[in-house]
Amino acid sequence: MIAGPQRATILRRAVRVTVAASVGFYPLLYGAGLPVAALYALFAPIAMGLLSVVPGSGPQRASVMLRALPPALVLATLGTLLAVDTWAAVGGMLVIGFLLAFVAVAGPRPAGIAPGLQLFYILACFPPYAPDTLLERLAGLTAGALLLAACETLLPDPAAPSYRERLAAALDEAARGAAPGGVPPQRLRDAGSTLRLADVPPAERPAGAGRTDRALEQAGRSARRLLDQLATLAEAPSAPADPETAALLGRVAELCAACARFLRTGSRPPPAGALEKAMRGFQADRVRLASGPPGERLPVDVLRRQSRVLALAESARMVEITVDIATHGGPTEPAAPRELFWYAELSTPRLWARRVLGNATFRSVLFQNAVRTALGLAAARAVAGSLDLAHGFWVLLAVLTLGRTTAGATWRAVRLAVAGNAAGALVAGALVIGLGRHTDVYAALLAPVMLAAFALGPLLGIAYAQALFTLVVATAFAQIAPVTWRLSEARMIDVVTGSVIGLLCGLLAWPAGARREVHRAMAGLLRSCAPLVPVTAQALLAPPGGPRTAPETLPGVHRLRLAEAAYAQFRAETPVDGESDRADWHAVLIAANHMLLGAQWLPRFGLRPASGATDASAAWARGTASGLVAQTDRIARLLTAERPGPAPAPGGTPDRDPPSPLSVDLEVWMTSLAHQLARIESSVTPPPGRELPDARPR
Repeated sequence: MIAGPQRATILRRAVRVTVAASVGFYPLLYGAGLPVAALYALFAPIAMGLLSVVPGSGPQRASVMLRALPPALVLATLGTLLAVDTWAAVGGMLVIGFLLAFVAVAGPRPAGIAPGLQLFYILACFPPYAPDTLLERLAGLTAGALLLAACETLLPDPAAPSYRERLAAALDEAARGAAPGGVPPQRLRDAGSTLRLADVPPAERPAGAGRTDRALEQAGRSARRLLDQLATLAEAPSAPADPETAALLGRVAELCAACARFLRTGSRPPPAGALEKAMRGFQADRVRLASGPPGERLPVDVLRRQSRVLALAESARMVEITVDIATHGGPTEPAAPRELFWYAELSTPRLWARRVLGNATFRSVLFQNAVRTALGLAAARAVAGSLDLAHGFWVLLAVLTLGRTTAGATWRAVRLAVAGNAAGALVAGALVIGLGRHTDVYAALLAPVMLAAFALGPLLGIAYAQALFTLVVATAFAQIAPVTWRLSEARMIDVVTGSVIGLLCGLLAWPAGARREVHRAMAGLLRSCAPLVPVTAQALLAPPGGPRTAPETLPGVHRLRLAEAAYAQFRAETPVDGESDRADWHAVLIAANHMLLGAQWLPRFGLRPASGATDASAAWARGTASGLVAQTDRIARLLTAERPGPAPAPGGTPDRDPPSPLSVDLEVWMTSLAHQLARIESSVTPPPGRELPDARPR
């Protein structure tokens, strides 16, 4: 059921597109006598305002449409020139189809406008080959795009809170959670959920490849982790009063409040590095107190609480650095650890190159979608040209609008679309037969039919949208040239042809969409991050005086981005009838983040154990790390439908009375990882008689 605010948004969009299309179409056709320009002025608002789902407020969408106008003119020009030959048009469609679909790597706004840009090439690349009409086509396209941009500005949708505002509000909640008295744990977790990209309007998501967007996205993840850590700390058993811990929590609260003010007003943030200095002093005092004579050592429950506070302080420090990068374009001081902020010192072109090359792999769902779309459109253009179908661009339009990321979803869309087109064709045929060549009646009907189609279609579903759009096509084309009931027949044939091509592409190219890919991506992510556990433990156990460097985490960060992209598409796909996926993918992402962040901050703050405790700490750390790696490999094998082997035996049990702060830090980190992995393994272990999808490479 569509909610009231969404219905209002759909109605406003229908009004904007109808007004822009009508204001461009009627004067160019009846005033200037330019039918080709009128046709492009009609379809430009439909392409950019209806076929393209550009996120954002009215001014934001208008800006995107104006920036897309020059590429649209280039595409219309290319289509006009390549229409000289079917195979030239097919080659152009293959390249342009891939590039415009792959532009999704640039973020939601470029991805939103891309389908409309596809239509401008599609319209122009069909016969007749008429380069003499190029200027008329470009004039109509320009008029339609400018009119739609004006309507977007005059009748805008309400603006949503920006990601900066959401982040600032979440940091205010974190400041209250770290202050004495705190706030309820659930309230902290609810504040963190507002930063989940799935719950943020697409226009406000920091999804670009530049430093600012990357830093804001990382700041959001760090703030979510901080809020969850504060909630966990509030739920933990109470420990004796500890002034050092209270002082560090106070520093975290001050930093969060200052970063929130900085995001809102640009006011001066706290001195860079102040929190890290406090963390180092806190850890030094902690080691000194824990390494003294047995009667003077801190209680174990106090050490565990301190370890949790030190971990959440590290999350707050990451928020500080990422907010600094987002506002200044780079850190005011060198960011450590550098691997987690690798993007801070790279130029924008290099960052974009990394984003593109990182997705130029068959393991990327964005690359898969681009290949599927390009092959489908090119095949549709070849079929339409070879069979000389009348109005063959409808074949490509069907592939473009009905194609889904899974074969099952495509089949559901096709069934409804064909039924809707059949009904619409019958009504349109009867309309054409009844009205004949009364152009004035068609002119009077076009605007109200467009408004009804663009408003009711999204509300009632694909079948109604296709039926009503068939009426729009009939009333528009009847004014440009004499038509008969065969126009409806041609549209029906074209839509069915495009639907069959779309279905074949869906069946042959990654028919399960992200369903199998998310299994492979998550397994690869776990296998990339698991070796960090023993390496981190070994770094903490290095002999005094040796180099202390954090393990290499950049491959894990890259795997994390691919896994997040696969998970995002998986969440957007409609489940296939009768199929479900019990795997807790969100828990996998959290566990991977936990490994990556622990591998960075533990070597920096987990100081070496006191003499005499090293052997015990080393035995505990190595044994537990081996058990965690074995459990992670078992989960990865379950995800890829490989034989998992026997359940790993526990590698070691954390000491309940740790001999040093090092053991407590590792205990908190590794015990948390063990609990997370146990929940994940439970979710991915199939019930008896049922297997997970086969995600092995083929």
